[in-house]
Amino acid sequence: MTYLIYARKYRPKTFEEMIGQKTVVQTLQNAIKNDRVSQAYIFSGMRGIGKTTAARILAKALNCQHGPTPTPCNKCEFCKEVNEDHSVDVIEIDGASNRGIDEVRSLREGVKYRPIHSRHKVIIIDEVHMLTREAFNALLKTLEEPPPHTVFIFATTEFHKVPATITSRCQHFEFKKISQKEIINHLLDITKKENITLSPSGLSLIAEASDGSLRDAQSLLDQAVAFSGEVINDEDLKEILGTIKREILFKFSESILGEKPGDIFSLVENVIEYGYDLRFFYKELIQHFRNLLLVKSVKKAQDLLPLNEEDINDLQEEAEKASHEELLRYLVVLQQGEQGLKFSSHPRIYLEAFLVKLCHFKKIAPLESIMLEIEDIKKGMENPSGTKFTENTIQKETIRQEEEEPEFHNQKMSEDVSKEIVKQSSKKEREIEAALKDPSVQSFMNVFNARVLSIKPIKRGQEKE
Repeated sequence: MTYLIYARKYRPKTFEEMIGQKTVVQTLQNAIKNDRVSQAYIFSGMRGIGKTTAARILAKALNCQHGPTPTPCNKCEFCKEVNEDHSVDVIEIDGASNRGIDEVRSLREGVKYRPIHSRHKVIIIDEVHMLTREAFNALLKTLEEPPPHTVFIFATTEFHKVPATITSRCQHFEFKKISQKEIINHLLDITKKENITLSPSGLSLIAEASDGSLRDAQSLLDQAVAFSGEVINDEDLKEILGTIKREILFKFSESILGEKPGDIFSLVENVIEYGYDLRFFYKELIQHFRNLLLVKSVKKAQDLLPLNEEDINDLQEEAEKASHEELLRYLVVLQQGEQGLKFSSHPRIYLEAFLVKLCHFKKIAPLESIMLEIEDIKKGMENPSGTKFTENTIQKETIRQEEEEPEFHNQKMSEDVSKEIVKQSSKKEREIEAALKDPSVQSFMNVFNARVLSIKPIKRGQEKE
């Protein structure tokens, strides 16, 4: 018998074996039990979480010899045909390679005929969003009024690309990402059946790298067995997965939290020498600071982090070097800088400069401490009378000065006017004294017994007239 990869060997054959899709499973089982099966379904979600598997199980449940039943037997002829991919009444089409209108036309002609060996003809179109607009339009009438005993099941990873005219004619089920705990439990079950030795931290590494995809996790385990054999150590697994070593991440966080900008350049050089992509490393550094903030904020961090006790203790010890607010500030700024690194023409220089800037973050004084220092300065200042300057005394002094200012202005104006009058009077007296010294003026005053009232200078033009 040819070798079967784990993703095919341990593919669920019943609804009960499906992992992480409880809502979808329960709805489909109840629909079969109550004879409320729709003529068309859309299964959407990320890769490797059970969309096509659920479609095949639904096909078996509708056509099982003991059915329709929510639990197909997998022993009858029809169930075996579906499991072995050669059932004539279950047509599975790849939407990426059969996306044109001609393929859809031939499909429409085929569904007009009744099933050959079973109760229902099931049409499964994988990656349905790849169909052309014309192909979707050709499906509309068939979906709205399908032939009797025909069920359409569409699977897609990009639901938003499916036209609304199609989705309105189908029941939509959103498949969720599978949690790391469920993936770890499933991998642990496989390792027991295959006699594979793998540590709990190794299982966590695979579950984390799979990013919610059970098929990816099974493929990574298969790859690790091919590399290391039945005994897989953590170092080999890290080499296969290409993960950043935790020691490197801790060195970076130690330099940043310890305000050691001089260490950044050599650490970045080490990252490049190890062959890591700088953008991938930056993503792992963000995750590392997230873990530091988590262990700083949560009492039972082991419930949220798939790490062993030793790794969690190391994180807690590292997190003690900064406060909650500082770790949060580091994490937010790291996230904001990710886009800049992604589009930078010199990613190494950008990364070095950015991390050096983070090393100086502790020098930024919080606003609260600045306000407290200002208050202390106010309390320490005293006026000449010996009383301390407060907000009330400063405000009263300002109002008093504003009230006294008009009176002072009027007094100054009076003094200026008095000075001007005295100046004018003295000038007039000097002019009279100079006029009386003129002999003609004295003779005139003696003859007519006159006295001087005012003096007006005579211009030369007036004299000629």
